[in-house]
Amino acid sequence: MSGKKYNESLKLVDQTKAYSPEEAIDLVLKTAYAKFDETVELHVKLGVDGRQADQQVRGVVVLPAGTGKKLRVLVIAKGDKQDEATKAGADIVGAEEIIAKINGGWLDFDVCITTPDMMGLIGRVAKILGPKGLMPNPKSGTVTMDLTKAVNDVKAGKVEYRLEKNNIVHCPIGKVSFGKEKLMQNYTTLMEALIKAKPAAAKGTYLKSISLATTMGPGIKVAPQSN
Repeated sequence: MSGKKYNESLKLVDQTKAYSPEEAIDLVLKTAYAKFDETVELHVKLGVDGRQADQQVRGVVVLPAGTGKKLRVLVIAKGDKQDEATKAGADIVGAEEIIAKINGGWLDFDVCITTPDMMGLIGRVAKILGPKGLMPNPKSGTVTMDLTKAVNDVKAGKVEYRLEKNNIVHCPIGKVSFGKEKLMQNYTTLMEALIKAKPAAAKGTYLKSISLATTMGPGIKVAPQSN
């Protein structure tokens, strides 16, 4: 059962229409009704078969206006690399003692970055980190020797996009408080990244459907040809 405010927001949206990105973002801002600063999310259904290894869509992109979320960055490293991570602004830095804490149920971080030589150690907690989406991965730039860049990218607004169930990519593009211009910048950057990531094996229409929504608000369709 939908609430009164949701239904009022829904009245502003023509469910039969696919809007231009600019119109959709205008509507996103008008339909946001929560008392907190809602996240604006992009949902894209792709014309790929996620069951095929050669049709996976995954990557990272730094949103020009950031994400609006302060992420707690954990770096697992040793020696000089710990100093590098600390100077870059990592929130938590450690090695074996961090693995022991994770094994004990501690997960008070949003992103885990590590150096390649530590992957064996991290493998001990892969079953804990994996299901939470916290496992470091070279493709997402979180397994690297360049910890300074990795930490800076996350702090600057790096997001990872990846194909999920039903061949849909879900990704935040900022907060309602960003306003139209910043949300449009982030939307355009993310859509360009998704289009560039089109697998060579994908056949037919690639962008099947696009919608935008706030945390609590209704979905707003975006015309794929607008991108």
